[in-house]
Amino acid sequence: MVKESPQATADLLHSAALHLLRYARTADEGMDLDGPRASALSVLVFGGPVPLTRLAKLEQVSPPAITKTIAALEAAGLAVRVRSETDRRVVLAQATSAGRDLLHRGRAARVRLVHRLIGDLPERDLATLHRAAEVILDRLGTHGRR
Repeated sequence: MVKESPQATADLLHSAALHLLRYARTADEGMDLDGPRASALSVLVFGGPVPLTRLAKLEQVSPPAITKTIAALEAAGLAVRVRSETDRRVVLAQATSAGRDLLHRGRAARVRLVHRLIGDLPERDLATLHRAAEVILDRLGTHGRR
């Protein structure tokens, strides 16, 4: 077995991740959300209520852009803005039950697509992919927060 350099592995992993995301994203057609709204809703569903300023930073957009995104999610009944219980000056965005249901259905559809892609791989390859995903999530500090 040829030992690959970290640079070559990073390049290959980057390409694989992009292609995998594009492939899985084809399942999102039924969600009727553009990328920014789907991403923000995902943060709210899987991360819980979050101040708008923090959400803007997480999504790497300006505060006015996140306000517009949350307004669109509110209009669709997928998110709401609420005042913080501990600091009434802080406005939090949170997913509604409809938003959570939509995101969970969308995630399940993407996982089904990825399962179709890898489901018939040999056990050894599945174990390798599983371990690689764990390593990446651990390095990002997000293991357990899917």
